[in-house]
Amino acid sequence: MTQAFIEVKDLRKIYQMGETQVKALDGVSIEVPQGAFVVLMGPSGSGKSTMLYLIGGLDTPTSGSITIDGEAIEKMDENTLAVFRREKLGFIFQSFNLISSMTAEDNVSFPLRFGGVGRKERHERAQKLLTMVGIGNRMGHKPTELSGGQQQRVAVSRALINDPQLILADEPTGNLDTTSGMAIMQLLSDLNKGGKTIIVATHDPRMLNFASEVVHLIDGKRVSETEYHQKIQQLG
Repeated sequence: MTQAFIEVKDLRKIYQMGETQVKALDGVSIEVPQGAFVVLMGPSGSGKSTMLYLIGGLDTPTSGSITIDGEAIEKMDENTLAVFRREKLGFIFQSFNLISSMTAEDNVSFPLRFGGVGRKERHERAQKLLTMVGIGNRMGHKPTELSGGQQQRVAVSRALINDPQLILADEPTGNLDTTSGMAIMQLLSDLNKGGKTIIVATHDPRMLNFASEVVHLIDGKRVSETEYHQKIQQLG
């Protein structure tokens, strides 16, 4: 049996809020094959973003294990984790997280500085990606001069700059209008068809059209599709 590209086992994340314990994740397990398009589907507070951050090494689990390409994420120190993130994964944030004083091109090329890539190559790679995502004519503009959809394309390009195997996207359509959101979904789908493994945390049902697997989360637990829809109806 081939080992999964990503194995998450019995993942738990508990936050202490005063005297109260909040179980953001409560024993979730998933296996993700290489080249999959996985959608973590759940309402606000379901644990989907927490799970994405844990898989991306941006937060540490209370217990459980995360293995990516044979490497145990939760056992890495900060330096090893930083190198792993730089080389293996790209993260797309809902709020874009662009540097406001930098142009689109500089935002995209910025992560390459930490890998010792020369200035000329940094900018060539950034220009190529921005052209690929359809905003090559906006690469000299700063984030405030770009629409939400354009900013998200810059964020996608930045996530791709190190040619990662894995792309993690947290509510990538959350701050976008319908048309821009659909364009970003299509872009993620095209990247997946090109061989990238994609995991998206979302509550946008349109994303299901692109998924090879859906993980339904409610109150930090993985539930069946039937249970999920029953719970959503109750909440609605």
